[in-house]
Amino acid sequence: MSDRKKVVALGFFDGVHLGHAALLNKAKEVAEKLDMEPAMLTFDRHPDELVTGKAMALINSAEDREYIVSRWFGINEIITIHFDMEMMKMPWREFVDMVRERYGAEYFVVGHDFRFGFKGEGTAEKLQELGKELGFGCDIMAKVELDGVTVSSTYIRELVAEGRIEEANRFLGHPHLLTGVVRHGFKLGRTLGTPTINQKFEENIIVPRHGVYAAKLGVIGEEEIYPAVTNIGVRPTVSGDKAVSVESYLLDFDRDVYDRHVVCLFYSFMRPEMKFGSVEELGARIKADAQTAKKIVENM
Repeated sequence: MSDRKKVVALGFFDGVHLGHAALLNKAKEVAEKLDMEPAMLTFDRHPDELVTGKAMALINSAEDREYIVSRWFGINEIITIHFDMEMMKMPWREFVDMVRERYGAEYFVVGHDFRFGFKGEGTAEKLQELGKELGFGCDIMAKVELDGVTVSSTYIRELVAEGRIEEANRFLGHPHLLTGVVRHGFKLGRTLGTPTINQKFEENIIVPRHGVYAAKLGVIGEEEIYPAVTNIGVRPTVSGDKAVSVESYLLDFDRDVYDRHVVCLFYSFMRPEMKFGSVEELGARIKADAQTAKKIVENM
């Protein structure tokens, strides 16, 4: 982590949507003006999980969020704080002192509805007033709306769960995505002439509507990204279990990327998951879907 003073965007940033983009872009703008380092501060779990005692389904994993913030915003200083009982009970002023002392934060950017500290007693306005008292900066960003709808992680979660990926992407400002290590599958695709790259959603991440998606996939750290057709579901033609898999078939791609980190970008829901009469029929449909997916994403 850089030793330079930082302009820190505060929030959980699930989905990293258009509202979050306003914070991140402002942090970059201020950092450039003041010769500081832009940074994002987030938590390893949603604070509401500990507060309510209920697991919360998220749009993205921590790895997903880091990828998005680095790729689309060029911010590589990402501060991830472990959210536990001690953090939950920390008074808001103590939290500010900790972030300033431990991470070199000298300027904050927050949303209008940002709350933090024990019982949510810290607010954006209190943070700004404290900055005037102690000599650090703080900008408060107004809410962001699209088509008359307030951009929020809650709304985007609904869109993703329903498979309304095109709409979700508009509110996100970038493609919905999944990062992760390539897993070993059943290798059935190779026998059908349609080898696939297999991924998995983490336990607390929202699984989009089961079905076939036009997508792109690339190896993280490499520049090239490839058109793909991606199936999310339980593989009803060849499997009897209920485990959800994410299988992407890429045209003109035949590399061994097992155990590599990849990113799958979702662009359009094409059709629901189907059970075919034979694996041969399945293989033919995958190839046809791949051609359709390529046409959908080639200009995206």
